[in-house]
Amino acid sequence: MQQPGPSPEMDYAELNAGQIRATIARLQQRIGARFPGSGLGRIIADFGTLAQSAEHEIERLRRPLWLARLGAGIGILGIAAIAVGLGIAAVSRPLDMGALSEFLQGVEAAANGVILLAIGTFFMLTLETRIKRKAVLKALYRLRSVIHVVDMHQLTKDPEFAATPGMPAEEAREPALTRFQMTRYLDYCAELFALTSKVAALYSHHMNDPVVVAAVNEIESLAATLSQKVWQKITILDARRLELAVPVAAEAGQRAAG
Repeated sequence: MQQPGPSPEMDYAELNAGQIRATIARLQQRIGARFPGSGLGRIIADFGTLAQSAEHEIERLRRPLWLARLGAGIGILGIAAIAVGLGIAAVSRPLDMGALSEFLQGVEAAANGVILLAIGTFFMLTLETRIKRKAVLKALYRLRSVIHVVDMHQLTKDPEFAATPGMPAEEAREPALTRFQMTRYLDYCAELFALTSKVAALYSHHMNDPVVVAAVNEIESLAATLSQKVWQKITILDARRLELAVPVAAEAGQRAAG
């Protein structure tokens, strides 16, 4: 019977940091071409740098912290040495009441030492995880800030003005953008939300820590919620465009019939 060969590598089964950075670069080019010198362009430029540093930081976090592991190993050896010493002392001493009393006092002192060593060992065993977790949470905080900054930019984009020709300028919040430009701008904001959540997901992919996974899920939920608000604005713009197109088409039909 023929043995199955090794399974091929699944290149598309996990997030690729290089592909994410390439997507960010393409979006930066599109924003720069459509809205040169805009605040959104500066945001994605900073975000591209942040995504690149995230890739390097993830690679660094994947390496073990040997000092913390060495401390944990020393603590475990200390506990084992105390246990072996207690066993040797129990076997080597004759069993009488005086020796037993002294032995029990020694056991109590050794037990206290073992407890302290166990606490120290647990601290050292979890030190590596806590150090890496702190670094990841700090990076995720920066990504969350990017999402909020992008949201601040899209908040000022009022679809009602772009969808309603002739609105007085004093009532307009973004008079420089046409309906098409505002749709593109909002679409770019939605893409930025999605890319930010993907960069955050890279951390949880390479560090399976419950606290990190929960923080990444919060960022993804925030990005999805804000993206839905953006697409509601885009829907308003599209609906208004269709409303304006129907009378124009009817008037053109009447002219042709006349």
